[in-house]
Amino acid sequence: MVYEDDRLIIQGRFCTEEFIIMKNKTVYLFIALLFLLILAACSSQSVPNYKKELNKDSMQKILQEKPIEKFLERDPSITLSAIGDILIHDRVYEVAETDKGYDFMPFLENVAPYLDDTTITFANQESIIGGEEIGLSNYPAFNSPYEVGDALKKVGVDIVSMANNHTLDRGEQAIQNAITHWDDIDMLYTGSYKDQADRDDIRVMDTQAGISVAFLAYTYGTNGITVPSGKEYLVNFIDEETMETDIALAKEKADVVILSLHFGIEYEPLPSEEQQDLVQFAADEEVDIVLGHHPHVLQPIEWVEGTEGNETLAVYSLGNFLSGQEGLDRQIGGIFKCTITKVEEDGEERIDISALQFMPTYIEYGEWEPTPMFELTDQELPDAAEHYNDVKEHMSQFIPTLEFIEE
Repeated sequence: MVYEDDRLIIQGRFCTEEFIIMKNKTVYLFIALLFLLILAACSSQSVPNYKKELNKDSMQKILQEKPIEKFLERDPSITLSAIGDILIHDRVYEVAETDKGYDFMPFLENVAPYLDDTTITFANQESIIGGEEIGLSNYPAFNSPYEVGDALKKVGVDIVSMANNHTLDRGEQAIQNAITHWDDIDMLYTGSYKDQADRDDIRVMDTQAGISVAFLAYTYGTNGITVPSGKEYLVNFIDEETMETDIALAKEKADVVILSLHFGIEYEPLPSEEQQDLVQFAADEEVDIVLGHHPHVLQPIEWVEGTEGNETLAVYSLGNFLSGQEGLDRQIGGIFKCTITKVEEDGEERIDISALQFMPTYIEYGEWEPTPMFELTDQELPDAAEHYNDVKEHMSQFIPTLEFIEE
């Protein structure tokens, strides 16, 4: 018996056995009789047919009627999706306005199928969703509608980072409003918190595969806005000593540690020396994955070796996913995917990250609809195929085996 996805496929004849025919006629007759009895029992039970696929309810019913003692166990695996900056300019939320508020779902229809097909989906919510009650606002001090969060929830996002250079744009009230709404819609958030107790509660997601994942998030700064005295919990800053402590706690609580870093130089296509140094620090601390944001353009994916011989996957920048920025490189983002597996070797467990995939997306200015680049026509983006190939070469330059989602 083997598992395939979340379904059980039973292979082979469920009620037959191979017998060794012994020379002793008495034993042979006994075995033949036993064989006939087994066949008769099988015919009276509700048993799955050869290669019949069963849903979970059917499988539970069969287990209750005829317990099955031994299964071939699958390696416990989960899948992860991650997207880049969601930075809602006024020109974006004005188009989303309706008679009943704001509706961002039409913007996400083209990419929704690629966000809800993994165990966990992560997003960088860069503009704070402080809501209309304190006044929506644009660059340089962003405040976005609550409905941005609603749309992310609907398309399958499970956790958002709030640690970025715009976290304090509209002060503590915007942060508290945003957190209240994230709580109301049952969305996990990290990197910015309502109080110290909230900050001390490391975000860990447990999965049915038995793999737990911790999420941490930090930013290089907040555009010169200082944190109110005694309220340092409002945003996590990149500080190696603090991060070292948090990572150690996260490793105690979870099998996998994912670190979101808001860092780098805006509009630079390659990681800076500072980014590389911070990723090396993360690798030395045995972080499993680094998800990078802030440059607003795509930067390549790379494996980085830590001091213990471990490898950390660095996604330096996922670019803009939903934003009102203009310029080809700033209108391109993407969806990163991978598989995370718990592997046992020599009596010890380790985490294996595999099946690295990326799907570049493009936002047509004024339309605000992220679209898979492999679907673009020259009418939507002149020389679309050429630009798409350039993006694929750029993202895979450090990992040539990176796969691209094209269906």
